Amino acid sequence: MNQDHTGFAHEPGADRRWERDTIEKLVFATLKEQRSARRWKLFFRLLWLVLIAALIWWVYTSDSVGTTASAPHTALVEIKGEIASGAEANAQSVMASLRSAFEDKGAQAVVLLINSPGGSPVQAGIINDEITRLRQLHDKPVYAVVEETCASAAYYIAAAADNIYVDKASLIGSIGVLMNGFGFTGLMEKIGVERRLLTAGENKAMLDPFSPQDEEQRAYIQAMLGQIHNQFIEVVKKGRGSRLKQDEDTFSGLVWSGQQSIELGLADGLGSLDYVAREIVKAENIVDYTQRENLGLRLAKRFGASIGEGIYLAASSAGFQLK
Repeated sequence: MNQDHTGFAHEPGADRRWERDTIEKLVFATLKEQRSARRWKLFFRLLWLVLIAALIWWVYTSDSVGTTASAPHTALVEIKGEIASGAEANAQSVMASLRSAFEDKGAQAVVLLINSPGGSPVQAGIINDEITRLRQLHDKPVYAVVEETCASAAYYIAAAADNIYVDKASLIGSIGVLMNGFGFTGLMEKIGVERRLLTAGENKAMLDPFSPQDEEQRAYIQAMLGQIHNQFIEVVKKGRGSRLKQDEDTFSGLVWSGQQSIELGLADGLGSLDYVAREIVKAENIVDYTQRENLGLRLAKRFGASIGEGIYLAASSAGFQLK
């Protein structure tokens, strides 16, 4: 038996037992904390899976709006903003919307609600051709309703409609084609910058903004624009037929008010979406078939990498294998 500094006697093994008990308690507490942390981590990973599943369900159900409608209605497809392959109003999305609208037997007519300054003649031409094909295939009328603007490529699309309705202050027309850019050759000379350009093919650097304009190349581009313009003109003539009151300004690229466009035969009358559905189609119920990139898809694209990692970790923790 030993004595400590206080003078009390104690067993030699008492200290060792106390240390052992203390260490065991610390180890068990640490293990308990780790198990709790793992459970919470697993919980949040599983929660990610649930959220992703809900997001996917939302995307697919929101894109299928209108596909089950069977009661008589007016089918709506919106064409808004720039018409381009990377924009919301691109040929693939618009055509998918149009097909859904035409294929629904309850749709009495398809209305294109347009508010666009124009864009790609290629995208517009594809949409115009698809409208013509679907209209013949399903024998349903197509009406274009213009809000603020229906110009250039947007009018290219509208020309495929049976009738075009506008507001008296809408902007209509701009039947023309353009290609623009800048030239910096004078500026480069002033600041002493030398242009060093190497090409294989004499026309490879056509319209290079840092080189002087070549007249032969300019003439070639101008002829190409003229050809595309003629394609535009033929589409308008075919779509408007005898209603078009053509003069020297019709295809000059001018823009007219809605009221003027009616007088020129570029539009058929004044009317809003509700007016056309109620008075022309005779089906006041409007079903929107427009395919839109919803918030869920935008979030998925923006945070796709982190979400994908969350799914993988959650699935791994739950015992799944992703292959």
